Amino acid sequence: MSDSLDPEVLNAAIENVHRAGMPGVFAEVRDGDEVWRGAAGVADLATGRPVGAGMRHRVGSVTKTFTAAAVLQQVERGRIGLDTPIGRYLPGLLPGERGDVTVRMLLNHTSGLAEYLPHAYASLKGFPALADTGPRSLDDHRFTRFQPAELIGLGVAAPAVGTPGGTPGLYSNTNYLILGLLLEEVTGTTAERCITRNVIERAGLQDTELPTGPYVGEPHSCLYEAWFGMIDPPRDYSVYDMSWVGPAASLISTVADLNRFFGMLLAGEIVSPSSLAQMRRTVPVVSQEGRTIEYGLGLHPIEAPGQDTFWGHGGTAWGAGALAVISADGRRRMAVAVNLQRWNALDSSGRPRPHPIDEALAAFHRVAMYG
Repeated sequence: MSDSLDPEVLNAAIENVHRAGMPGVFAEVRDGDEVWRGAAGVADLATGRPVGAGMRHRVGSVTKTFTAAAVLQQVERGRIGLDTPIGRYLPGLLPGERGDVTVRMLLNHTSGLAEYLPHAYASLKGFPALADTGPRSLDDHRFTRFQPAELIGLGVAAPAVGTPGGTPGLYSNTNYLILGLLLEEVTGTTAERCITRNVIERAGLQDTELPTGPYVGEPHSCLYEAWFGMIDPPRDYSVYDMSWVGPAASLISTVADLNRFFGMLLAGEIVSPSSLAQMRRTVPVVSQEGRTIEYGLGLHPIEAPGQDTFWGHGGTAWGAGALAVISADGRRRMAVAVNLQRWNALDSSGRPRPHPIDEALAAFHRVAMYG
């Protein structure tokens, strides 16, 4: 292997993430034709079963890139216009002037529509309400199924977070639930089937799926949720119905499949080069962590001073985290997965306190991306 894909350095860096407190972490890094796969820690704290680089995993909002690609494919077929108001396709879904929100605004989070999740926590019967009730609600509703329309309704009813098309936008899962309904409307099938047929199968991803049930296929890790110390010790939520996020964040995949997908996407093999150029047109968007990032159509860049630009997406679910990125020239790819989420304690102002995992994971990202 080349110096930039040194297995000793990568093995040491991934082991440091485990030593910092992550139960299990696994990754695949590609540089041209060279491949490194590694894992450290355990998939099951009770049995000590080791984590493996080939495990299936919930990858959260990495799903958005798949959904965006499916939408762009329909744009290419003339069924959707990027700058057409969503009210043209889904009349009555968004009231009044909000019906003028365009497909592009949904894709790049400049719609002004609020995130439905906080309002679901507070008002939707049966929705996990950790902030109010502790982890019991999360346990009680592992198998509850939600309809996208009721979740979208909460985001629409909430106060607007900006004007349509205004920047910075605000990252909102409401946007991608609406895009799921749009795909259903123009294709005559469910969003899950559309994305599966046109994106997942087109890319030849053998271990990737949008689940219709609560289970992750084997082999997979336990997924430990700490919820900022409110769940202590962290509990396994690998069995969970993901209808609460649907085409915004429910995807199951592997690190190898994610690297294959992003490689094909940037090579123009999933959407056309002109559609890819649209995906990489960015605007400022405030992330869920409160940081302003540049965001395109289901893609965002990761830049470091003096280093190559990478494109990709990260994501979380209950107990699961993932990040998949690819260099702009398509040569270097990294996909990494972890099986613990919200490990930070909160300070008196409600902000996450620094944790050794944060720096260890950032250090692994740096060596995996830049060598």
